[in-house]
Amino acid sequence: MSERPSWDDYFMSIAKEVAARSTCLRRNVGAIIVKDRRILATGYNGPPSGISHCLPETCLRTKLNIPSGEKHELCRGLHAEQNAIIQAASHGVPINGAVIYVTHHPCSICSKMLINSGIKTFITLSDYDDPLAKEMASEAGVNIMIHKPVSVRP
Repeated sequence: MSERPSWDDYFMSIAKEVAARSTCLRRNVGAIIVKDRRILATGYNGPPSGISHCLPETCLRTKLNIPSGEKHELCRGLHAEQNAIIQAASHGVPINGAVIYVTHHPCSICSKMLINSGIKTFITLSDYDDPLAKEMASEAGVNIMIHKPVSVRP
C-alpha cells in the first residue's frame, strides 16, 4: 500500500491544481481556504466574472513593464486569495479561524484582506519579497509557513 500524503501535501496539491485555472499571463496562483480539514473555498488569479481574459496586447502590467509586487491596481485580475475570500462571502461561508494554502506568498493587499477575514495561518510554497506583507502578518500574529512536501508518492 502506498503512503498517504500529509494533510499539508494534500491541500497544497489541490491549490496547485486550482492554479491551473488561472488566466493570468504572468503567474498562475491558486488558493484554498481550509478549516477542520474541510475545503471552504478556492480561488485563482484572473479577471472578474464576465470580464475578458488578459491577452498579451491587453495586459497593462506587461505593456507598461511593471515589476512583480508593484502597482497592483494596474491589473484587470484579482488575486487568488481575493477570489477565495469572495467565493466564501458570496456563499455565506465563514472563514474566521481557517487556514489558507496558496501557491505564492500573499502580497500586502491580500495579507490585509486575509488578516481581516480572521485567517491566522498562511501556508505557501515560496517566499515573496514584500516587507509590508510580512510586517503586517507578524504584527497580527499570523503564522506564515513555507511548505516543503513531506510525502513522496511513486
